[in-house]
Amino acid sequence: MARPVTFFTGQWADLSLEDVCKTAHEMGYEGLEIATWGQLNVRKAATNPAYVQEVKTTLEKYDLGCWAIGAHLTGQCVGDSLKYAYDPRLNGFAPEEYAGNPEAIQKWAIEEMKYTAQAAKNMDVKIVTCFMGSPIWKMWYSFPQTSEEQIEEAYQTMKNLWSPVFDEFDACGVKFALEVHPTEIAYDYWSTKKLLETFEYRETLGINFDPSHLIWQGLDPAMFLYDFYDRVYHVHIKDAKLNLNGRNGILGSHITFGDQRRGWNFVSPGHGDVDFDNIIRVLNQKGYEGPLSIEWEDSGMERVFGATEACEFTKRMNFAPSDVAFDDALKND
Repeated sequence: MARPVTFFTGQWADLSLEDVCKTAHEMGYEGLEIATWGQLNVRKAATNPAYVQEVKTTLEKYDLGCWAIGAHLTGQCVGDSLKYAYDPRLNGFAPEEYAGNPEAIQKWAIEEMKYTAQAAKNMDVKIVTCFMGSPIWKMWYSFPQTSEEQIEEAYQTMKNLWSPVFDEFDACGVKFALEVHPTEIAYDYWSTKKLLETFEYRETLGINFDPSHLIWQGLDPAMFLYDFYDRVYHVHIKDAKLNLNGRNGILGSHITFGDQRRGWNFVSPGHGDVDFDNIIRVLNQKGYEGPLSIEWEDSGMERVFGATEACEFTKRMNFAPSDVAFDDALKND
């Protein structure tokens, strides 16, 4: 199967590009999904050809490709930096001088996303994986009561904020793949459908499919993938394990990831409840040939051991569809 097994560097932002390339190569990966808060300066990549060549040369040195750039932190600042939705935790995602100033953070984030599209173009990358934020995530539980007008206004606000960004993506020939995820404007099946409808199924906007964020909500990731496949531009291999023992709650109880008192935790692929076999079968049926990008998150496992094992697991699961029907040999000539 031609699908490359790649490695998302978002949780490894403490490493330089050289170090993360070396580590990924040693663990068996074939490429990187490079995080913009880690190993890629998008403004330099958008404006400095020598910098772009330096990044490409480092990738080539370790026999690694790059099919996607991840800009999740920047994207979150676009939709969350509104006066009525401002989250002070965003201060850590934006330049320090903008801390506490939601208008400045949002303006920076919109400009940064446009630079990200230009950087992707210069890197010969066609996909940017990302978050969008949400003006109404804090209203997911309807108390105080959330009106239909508030919901509609939020979706239209997101359309107004992101449309100029998507115009730049179109100009650069780059697609935007939203990771459907709690805290986003699209976080489950029906909110994803509503977002796509709000943008009138604009081709620019697609999905970074990540089953780990769906399984603990009670969704069937394979069904989600099947139904939304025409909008799936990129695939994450990431797992989550439920631990609902009668005491642990599905909302996590404000307990740190990895603690066994949580109702679920992210775990290394193959150690959780995601049915990757069925996901691969859907991808095969639909003809997906893009990367399988491992986003490794497991607070209960040493990361190099875990990410190495995850690469091996994904390569075993990355089987090709059959080119014959299993019962062809039973037919008489």
